[in-house]
Amino acid sequence: MPATKHRTGRRDRGVSRPPGPFRLWREVLTAYAAPALMAGTAGIVTGQRDLAVAACTSIAGTSAVVAFLVGCWLRRGGRPRRWTLTTPRGVLTAVLVLSTVGTAALLGWFAAQWLPAHTPIPAAPWLERLRVDLPVSAALATTIVTLRWRGTTTVSPARHQEMSTR
Repeated sequence: MPATKHRTGRRDRGVSRPPGPFRLWREVLTAYAAPALMAGTAGIVTGQRDLAVAACTSIAGTSAVVAFLVGCWLRRGGRPRRWTLTTPRGVLTAVLVLSTVGTAALLGWFAAQWLPAHTPIPAAPWLERLRVDLPVSAALATTIVTLRWRGTTTVSPARHQEMSTR
């Protein structure tokens, strides 16, 4: 349904516009800025200095890295994988979230347990935070990027039929 113009030249606000193209740099920037602002503000308001620092490092950094990796993987050089286009949005999101959260949880465990035991890095509270920060950041970034990517990627019925016969 096209937008209708009023006599004043303004567009009708009730008409939805199609989503714009998927821009990975915007997703990565948003994946960094949103958790940094939210967790940083919470850390400052509650007086938790470690949360304010983690907001700009492990929380937002993990979110940005995961958004970049998942976005690159989904786009795959501009030619997405067939199954990522035909799988229902919720199923695709769940599969990717489970993969990234599992990887991030292993990385968080590795950082918190293995590094102090096998390297000169001493055990510290910020290392323990990684067990929670990394998987939560990975889950949020993966969910948002996957849903936004699928919202901008469409498969025509003819293309869907062509892909399902291969």
